[in-house]
Amino acid sequence: MSAGATILIVDDEPFNVDYLEQELEDLGYQTVSAANGQEALDLVAADPPDLILLDVMMPVLDGFAACTRLKESDDTRLIPVIIMTALDAMEDRIRGIEAGADDFLTKPVDPRELIARIQTALKLKQAMDRKLAEVSRAKDHFAKFVPEAVKRLVAEDPDAPELGEKREREVTVLFLDISGYSRLSEELPADALNELVERYFSAFLDRIQEMGGDINETAGDGFMAIFQDADHATRSVDAALALLQATAALNSDADQHPLQIHMGLNTGTALVGSTRFEGARGTRWTFTASGPVTNLAARLAGAAEAGQALIGADTARFLTDRYRLEDLGRKQLKNIADPVEVYRIIGTSE
Repeated sequence: MSAGATILIVDDEPFNVDYLEQELEDLGYQTVSAANGQEALDLVAADPPDLILLDVMMPVLDGFAACTRLKESDDTRLIPVIIMTALDAMEDRIRGIEAGADDFLTKPVDPRELIARIQTALKLKQAMDRKLAEVSRAKDHFAKFVPEAVKRLVAEDPDAPELGEKREREVTVLFLDISGYSRLSEELPADALNELVERYFSAFLDRIQEMGGDINETAGDGFMAIFQDADHATRSVDAALALLQATAALNSDADQHPLQIHMGLNTGTALVGSTRFEGARGTRWTFTASGPVTNLAARLAGAAEAGQALIGADTARFLTDRYRLEDLGRKQLKNIADPVEVYRIIGTSE
């Protein structure tokens, strides 16, 4: 599902639409366009595309509201949505995650990054469709795309009355992003970049599960993980260290293009629960945590440099002397009212 796929471009600026149409049609994609969110919803209802490029600021219905409606609908929630945001618009990214966006593009759009993200989203969609078809044939409700937390709920209670409910509980949230993804998209062909990210993320997801974490979706060059079991703060820090070690091990391969990551972790109370998306093309489960704890974790990730994992004071207070931290002092993070204590995870004393 690459060349020949239909992509819906949603933007109220004709110049942006013309540019994207030319870039995509030259690559063999078919395109349709809409000038606002409501027009996009009408077009999707009439003929669902394979992927949607969605601008944020538009009249009538903005991109966040349109994405929310798409992800709430049984018929459209499995269509990949890539939200286009302004440069360094972390707030847009957080709102996009909450709305259910599958990935993000920074405006002005870089052609190589555009191709890489579209191909990644379509490839993941194709893989998900294939998995869903297998599940339908085998009647296996515990396919790999079902989060571990959902599996545990069903195992504990087959009726699973908690599924779909969100409860307030203390968790630690980990945000991971690939450093310099835009630069990588310029250096590597799209297929090579996709394979590189998949290789690293496969190792990362294993480490997260080993430490008892649950992945809340992946979005192109990053993902969010939730730790909620006993010792969730220490488990999340152990996971962060394991992710850095896994990155170093993969980078040691002489045939491998090196990749760097950066992370942010935060502990606090959040609304936690599972959501089931039942659509015409299949079923998808997600496991989410929402609230200020998630927001601050994302801000810490945004402040981290390549190879760094930053935590807030609420996570640091759960840690023992086994962990070595560097006190970076109080930092003013974007869209956080008051400065926060920030620490860098260095390692363990063992």
